Amino acid sequence: MDHLSYKTLNVSKKTANKGWVIVDAGQGSLGRVASEIAKILKGKNKPSYTPNADCGDNVIVINSDNVRFTGRKWDQKYYLSHTGYPGGQRRTSPRELKAKSSTLLVERAVRGMLPKGPLGRELFRNLHVFAGSEHPFAAQQPKELTFNL
Repeated sequence: MDHLSYKTLNVSKKTANKGWVIVDAGQGSLGRVASEIAKILKGKNKPSYTPNADCGDNVIVINSDNVRFTGRKWDQKYYLSHTGYPGGQRRTSPRELKAKSSTLLVERAVRGMLPKGPLGRELFRNLHVFAGSEHPFAAQQPKELTFNL
C-alpha cells in the first residue's frame, strides 16, 4: 500500500459538502437538543470534520414554542447580561425571555455551545430558528433529524 493513500483531507469552505437539516425543538429538553444542533453546525457528525473550518450543515429549528426545561428551571434559572455601566447587571428568567420571543431561548443555548471567535460567529449564521412549524426553506429540501434523547 502506498504511503500517500493515508493523507488526511482538510476541508475548506469551498470543498465542504454542506446540506440542510430540520430539527424539532420540542423533541427533548433545551440543553440536549441544543448540544445536538451545535454538533451538526460544527460538522462533528461528518467523517470530513475539520476543526478550523465551517464544514457543518445549515440547521432549521422549528417549534421553538414547544421548548422544554426540566425541573423548575423556568423560574430558577437566570441569564445574566451587563449594560456596561456601573450597577448595570441584568438578569432574565427563561419565562421572561420566552414571552419576548421563544426563538431567543434556542439561539442563546446553541450560541453558548459554539466556539467563541470568528468561526463561531460564522457557524451561528447557519442556524435558522422559527417559533412555529412553518419555515421559508422548503426549496432547500432539508432532511428531518430525530434524536434519541
